[in-house]
Amino acid sequence: MKTWDPKEMKHIALFLHDIYFNKRTGRLVFKQGEIEKSFFFHVGNLIQVKTNQPEERLGEVLFKLERITSDAHARMDDFIEPNENIGEVLKNKGLISEQDLGEALVYQLRETTLNTFPYFDADIIFQEREGFAAKTEEARISTPFLIEYGIRRMSFNPALKTHMAKKVPRVKGRSMAYLLTEEEKNVLNKIPGTASAEKVLAGASVPAEFFWKSLYLLLCLDLVSLESGPAAMGTKPGTPAPKPSRAAGPQGGNDTPVISDVIEMCESLPSKNYYQILNVPKTSTQDDIKKAYFNLARRFHSDRFDREVQAAYRDQIDEVFDAITNAYKTLINREKRKIYDASAGAAHAEEPQDLLKRADIKFRQGKTLYGQERYDDAVVFLEEAVRLRKNKGDFYLLLAMAESKIPAFQKKAQEDFLKAISLEPWNPEAYVGLGFLYKNEGLLIKASKQFQKALEADPDHQLARQELQQINKGARPKGLKGLLSLSIFGSKKK
Repeated sequence: MKTWDPKEMKHIALFLHDIYFNKRTGRLVFKQGEIEKSFFFHVGNLIQVKTNQPEERLGEVLFKLERITSDAHARMDDFIEPNENIGEVLKNKGLISEQDLGEALVYQLRETTLNTFPYFDADIIFQEREGFAAKTEEARISTPFLIEYGIRRMSFNPALKTHMAKKVPRVKGRSMAYLLTEEEKNVLNKIPGTASAEKVLAGASVPAEFFWKSLYLLLCLDLVSLESGPAAMGTKPGTPAPKPSRAAGPQGGNDTPVISDVIEMCESLPSKNYYQILNVPKTSTQDDIKKAYFNLARRFHSDRFDREVQAAYRDQIDEVFDAITNAYKTLINREKRKIYDASAGAAHAEEPQDLLKRADIKFRQGKTLYGQERYDDAVVFLEEAVRLRKNKGDFYLLLAMAESKIPAFQKKAQEDFLKAISLEPWNPEAYVGLGFLYKNEGLLIKASKQFQKALEADPDHQLARQELQQINKGARPKGLKGLLSLSIFGSKKK
């Protein structure tokens, strides 16, 4: 059995995967024709980049983000000093602030990396350098974010299908699954671990190009591995994979053991009662419960899995099987079932609180990262928070504020500001945030309407009044810096 070698295809995402998940430190050299770039990593995190592409250099980035004037931009060569970082020189001369420099460095790291994703035949080499560090370490950016956004943004390349079609994808874990969209999660859930990628596609009912990009994303986020040769769960090399049983279990599937089913079942246990675990209605007879249990036992008993799989996923397999067994032992006994039914309502009413607590934790983590101006990382946690609690206006508001600091996410920021407004129309801060977003884009009429709405919600909102007055006086837009002073827990009218 041969594990897929990433050297079979030269693409930046494969190298990012290797560097991040193996916590490597050193320099990644990328060459494609006349394009030359060097990416510097510290324990898996991208912290610095050097590029020969003029539009990706720091001076151009600062000008694009309107952090320096056109005069300073025209005289950029005058600021270059031997052995001095141009950003530090500009900051020391008072031409940019520490915040300006930080935002420009993050933007440069992101865009310089994302611009390499269209190339599948570049010369890429990673040079290990133990102990390597850089002064710009604080400007690190989330490597998984670069992977997910880069793959989604790039166009489909036939090389993806060529290099993955005959390989067998196997689910490795779900630690990064929170980064996936629902459609991408569906692709992950379709992977049985016994079939080649092209056969998985045949039963996936999704567009082919979307499937290949999604599978590649799963690979680079370390959610799946790709192997050549026989990789059937519970089989040895050279033997055919077991055929699925035609007898459907209570969950509507077959009894062939699939580790992705175990992981999905394990993750869903906290939100399920005993009837939901067995997938039977509360009116089920003893025979119904017994039949459901034996069908599930065939699918999830540890003996059904290969020893290697048992070792890697023993905790999840045991947890799922114990839950199935406990549900069965309780519901098959009439007295225990009667007691359970009487108390289940109160007991399981508390279960959603676990999800609410998890959402609040993600929100607090995102808020901390936002305060540290690590906007890319903040977006990752806040996206998870809004997925867990879709009715929290302040969650969407902070997400939109973080996205508004990332040039590539301006459209998404607008959508999330509007979502926050729809959930909390009495909260002026969402209107102010959207107003700043429009103002930064030069849409002054739209911006003034949002500031006016903020004043309608809170007539004493000083920032909204100040910005509205500036627009009416024809003041030049100053960008989104005002967002940093917003309090998303400020004045609210109910």
